[in-house]
Amino acid sequence: MLGNIPSRKKIRFPVGERLLAYLSYYNRIAKLPLQYSDLLRYQAAIPVIGQNEKETGWESVFYPETDQTEIYDHLKLIYALLKTDGDITVLEHLTIARIDFCTFGNSKPFRIRIINRLNDNYDHFYVKISDASRIYGLELESLLSPNFFYFLTDGETLIEEHIAGIPGDDFINHQLNTNLFNKIRIIKEFVKFNERCFARLLGDMRSYNYVVDITPDIEGNQYRMRAIDFDQQTFEGSKRFYQPQFFKENNPIITMGIKNIGPQSVKQYQMEERSLIAERIRTEQDRVNSLFRIFRMDQISTTEKIEQLREELANFHHSAVFKQAMTMGEITQLHLEKILNKPIINWQ
Repeated sequence: MLGNIPSRKKIRFPVGERLLAYLSYYNRIAKLPLQYSDLLRYQAAIPVIGQNEKETGWESVFYPETDQTEIYDHLKLIYALLKTDGDITVLEHLTIARIDFCTFGNSKPFRIRIINRLNDNYDHFYVKISDASRIYGLELESLLSPNFFYFLTDGETLIEEHIAGIPGDDFINHQLNTNLFNKIRIIKEFVKFNERCFARLLGDMRSYNYVVDITPDIEGNQYRMRAIDFDQQTFEGSKRFYQPQFFKENNPIITMGIKNIGPQSVKQYQMEERSLIAERIRTEQDRVNSLFRIFRMDQISTTEKIEQLREELANFHHSAVFKQAMTMGEITQLHLEKILNKPIINWQ
């Protein structure tokens, strides 16, 4: 990999028995009535056109009449499993409005648009191909970020909730420089988001891979940046790949930050986020222990990329301890401990 360019085709890693046992214990596994492969049986597709009249990379797909009713009923049941712990009383009010298929990306997701007929409110969820790297990313998001993430898996199928917010690229291109937004708060959140991604080694956070969640407050809006793509959890070898600040798509926020805050403020925001991550680990210590004991043993990248990342992080932290790491899970643990300046696994 050169610079911040990801591998053209990320390798998919199967979910091993130890990780499956972990997922089962924490209720992340469900017997699904439909698999990812079932949705591939569509017979027609048309491009989804965005608000700017340009193609979005998504296609609306259509199924034969003989399959559609069954597929839609199964998708409504999956939504109930994801949102209401399987309470099927909600199903009579739900309608599948559209199924979209993404033609790019590693997970090749289907996006399901579902509507509640009682109030015309709509929601989305995603059906994807399961991948161990992505599942580690989803779990680390739930454990180390302010956001708990709902997902279910069954065999090679992964179900994910939709994350609401303004797509980062839309926010940067159309709203960042208006007077509606508090620049200091936006910069502060980007620094904290950058720190969260780097601490847990979540890569490829270009502006279209996260959303901006805006919450009205008594003294103006509050902002939170949330990752929406977890394919690149500790897969690539470049340290910079895990730091959103180095992607050119985020340059407008970086430029705004340079103009409006100084290094001391940046350091303060970084330390605030590190303290919050440490507190989240303390609160979920047993679960963190369980996950990292499996993560340390799992193979979710190539030898070449592991060697590159451990070398770059050894130089970054001025620590030879990384030279002993043989997996991305070990590297993530060591890096997180260096960032937080404390152990993250209780070995007792």
